Amino acid sequence: DPVLWVCDGVKFGQLCSSNPSNSRRTSDRWGQGQYGAGRGTRLHQGLDIKCSDGAAVYAPFDVTLKGKLTVYTDPSKAAINEGINLSGQGLCFKLFYVRPDRTSGTVRKGQRIGTMLPMQSVYPGITSHIHVQMCDKRDPTPYF
Repeated sequence: DPVLWVCDGVKFGQLCSSNPSNSRRTSDRWGQGQYGAGRGTRLHQGLDIKCSDGAAVYAPFDVTLKGKLTVYTDPSKAAINEGINLSGQGLCFKLFYVRPDRTSGTVRKGQRIGTMLPMQSVYPGITSHIHVQMCDKRDPTPYF
C-alpha cells in the first residue's frame, strides 16, 4: 500500500464568503468558539470560524465529499441541523451548520460546497459560524 504522507504545513483556505481571513468566533452570550471551551458539562470539540447566515461555503483545499451529517437530536434545532463530512490533504474533518450542495465527489479548493444555515434563528445574538471538527476530535487550530 502507498504511504500517505501528511504534511504538517496544511492550512485551511477561505471557508466562508463573508470571512476571507477565516477569523474565529471568540466570545458571545452563547459561549466561546475556541477548541476545548466549556459547554456545560462537556468541552467544545471543534473550532468556530465566523460565517454569516446564508453565506457561501467553500472547499478550504481540494476535498472529497464523504456524505452529510446531522449535528443535533433536538428537533428545535432543525433549521441548522446539517453538515458535511470531508477529507483532503491527509485530513478527515466535518463542517457543522452547512447545507451541502452535494454530498459525494471531489471539489477543488475555493469551489462552493454549500450554504451557511440560519444560526440566528436558533441562537439569537450568537456570532454565526461554521464549526470545524476533526474526525479524531483533535484540535483543528494548527490548521488555521
